[in-house]
Amino acid sequence: MTAKILYEKDGEIARITFNRPERKNAIDLEMHHRLGEIWRDFRDDPELRVAIITGTGDAFCAGADLKTHVPEWDGVGPSLGRDKLLDGFAGGITRGVHRIYKPIIAACNGWVLGGGLELAMACDIRIASERAQFGSFELRRGMHPADGGIVRLVNTCGVGIALEMELTGEPIDAQRALACNMVSKVVPHDELMAATEDMVARILRNDRRAVESAKETIFEVIGRTLDEQLKVECLYGYALCGGNPELNRRSQEFLDKKDKGRVGVNASPL
Repeated sequence: MTAKILYEKDGEIARITFNRPERKNAIDLEMHHRLGEIWRDFRDDPELRVAIITGTGDAFCAGADLKTHVPEWDGVGPSLGRDKLLDGFAGGITRGVHRIYKPIIAACNGWVLGGGLELAMACDIRIASERAQFGSFELRRGMHPADGGIVRLVNTCGVGIALEMELTGEPIDAQRALACNMVSKVVPHDELMAATEDMVARILRNDRRAVESAKETIFEVIGRTLDEQLKVECLYGYALCGGNPELNRRSQEFLDKKDKGRVGVNASPL
């Protein structure tokens, strides 16, 4: 039987590919549990630094497979909310194991719908094919996002786009997603993975501890007052300066104009 999710380790890169194109890569319970295993393995493997997640066919992910999830919820009542607090969607990356400080990039190759949008928004960087469409259709089915979809839309794109997408249940295209900061860039479909690989290379040239501390700092400042944000950034940033053995070596590379990916007169390869 063909695996519904492909998980490969390529040096420092984890590659996660939804492989259920006949269902638009909708996530059933089996995939949900497998993703939980994958995220924990990625988090705990010291050799892995970055993850790329994408889909096969014309969809990134069409969200939850309602054939398996709705029966799970039927008749449970409001207590389902409490029961699900520690078990977010897509293996918990939306809530539960979301504090993975290694970068995760979503290569959005097509339809990004419902829980698929929640999953993509839980990633750190989203790169979109020109064919990608983003939508939150849950209200059409008698529900609304419960696994970070509303929270991350508001935090990333603002109240206006969140209200429009949620209340209408209509999708937006890749260019509109770019305009509202949902994605970092839009590229021709055939260039999606090359653009994603380039983004990964630019992350990997940086010091690992600095990358993971920066992501953690960003997580920590969300929702705090300005004074609290400044305090957190100071504590985390200077803790890294005072405790990272790579700082001197990398600073000297910069001073010697030998660091990777320089531009201008002293350009160097990435």
